[in-house]
Amino acid sequence: MREPVDVLICGAGAAGLTLAIDLARRGVRFVLVEKLPSPFQGSRGKGIQPRTQEIFEDLGILDRAMAAGGIYPTVRKYTVDGRHVDQEVTSVNDPTPAEPYRLPLMVPQFKTEAVMRERLIELGHAPEFGVELTRMAVIANGIEAVLTSPEGEETLRARYLVGADGGRSFVRSTLGIGFPGKTLGVRAIVADVVLEGLSRDVWHQFDGGDAGPMAICPLAGTGLFQIQAPVPLDGDIDLSAAGLTERVALHTKRTDVVVRSVAWSSTYNMNARLADRYRDGPVFLVGDAAHVHPPTGGQGLNTSVQDAYNLGWKLAAVLAGAPEALLETYEAERRPLAADVLDLSTRLLAGFKTGDNRRSREVQQLDIGYPTSPLSFGGRSSTLAPGARAPDAAVQGAGGIPTRLFNLFKGTHWTLLVNGTSSLAPHAGLHIHRIGSGMEIEDRLGQFARFYGLEEGASALVRPDGYLAGVFARDQIAALRDHVDRYCN
Repeated sequence: MREPVDVLICGAGAAGLTLAIDLARRGVRFVLVEKLPSPFQGSRGKGIQPRTQEIFEDLGILDRAMAAGGIYPTVRKYTVDGRHVDQEVTSVNDPTPAEPYRLPLMVPQFKTEAVMRERLIELGHAPEFGVELTRMAVIANGIEAVLTSPEGEETLRARYLVGADGGRSFVRSTLGIGFPGKTLGVRAIVADVVLEGLSRDVWHQFDGGDAGPMAICPLAGTGLFQIQAPVPLDGDIDLSAAGLTERVALHTKRTDVVVRSVAWSSTYNMNARLADRYRDGPVFLVGDAAHVHPPTGGQGLNTSVQDAYNLGWKLAAVLAGAPEALLETYEAERRPLAADVLDLSTRLLAGFKTGDNRRSREVQQLDIGYPTSPLSFGGRSSTLAPGARAPDAAVQGAGGIPTRLFNLFKGTHWTLLVNGTSSLAPHAGLHIHRIGSGMEIEDRLGQFARFYGLEEGASALVRPDGYLAGVFARDQIAALRDHVDRYCN
């Protein structure tokens, strides 16, 4: 039997890796296992939305992710007669002080996960590939799991188990958690290929006529193109280089586009499904184990990352002594949002069927919040309500060195932003920043005042995941202290 751990994470995709990084930086004992013998090598979830970029900044991987990919190219839409028109896939918006990231990144999923594994190794951990969770049981104070690898079986006990093991989740099915939803009647291919005949400066999208649309996108940071297209619901699909060349000709009506080699490929049926619950005792579901939806809108990987980012700090807090009820907020916060994402992705699928891949602000996930959460317990300011994403702002240290609120948030702690002075005593797990003229942080550009709308002496309490717990007036110090004592550790 292995040494017991606090958390066993089953699945080393984007969700499992995000959770592992967050637990590692918080000093939580965990094991991360993945049944695949080696890392996933496909581009599948290639879009990194602005809110996820903010999370990656906090986790210390954003610059690496940016270097591994790039921005989305202009879309070139071809009609059946060969004419084309160019358009942007997303609304082009410049960054603002409150929202420093306004455009999605394109990073092939295999490169995103490689960046995550690199960060995890820096924190002293690594996924165990070729190790499969084959049996599990809930016991007193946790779970007992049997892990199977080519070396044999091992037993491991953990306080909590997190199923990050995909749409066919062993964890979910073993617990008998329902996964209602529907198959959407669309089967598609996705393939990463080397091809000739198309430029790499635009995302090529073909009408396809009766064959249906086809998108051929140059994958940033690689020499590959990603091919996506609907295919018949039944029958074998030839995913060899020759077979894909024939399929490209069918959809594009061109014979000059030739697939030379295939790095990775897959066929899949599009589904929209949501787990009946995200928790069963000491077991949690994150990512595709909890929800699957069409790839339209680039929401899958991003929603999975945010599941794990929401759960990680709560697990660490409870392990450190916070109330067990804190873990109930994971499902309360994340499941309704997943339902909204399913609706959005399914609606955007109609555009995919006609070759329309344009996206608006709704896919950026910057407006996601938790207004009805039990953790949204404080009051509101003139500009912000509890549960809202805490905006960034440019501020200055007392020595005049420029910084940002996101720099103050970065890490594993809660943050209290005070407009002026506060009588709240220092507390473990809480960073208090007094902002104003002559204070440790100065708001010389007035951005903090404009974005947060705090009255003199009021405080904004920001959760470890960057959402506003609430605003507390100067005379509400007792209520503020009560919440800090309850959740900060």
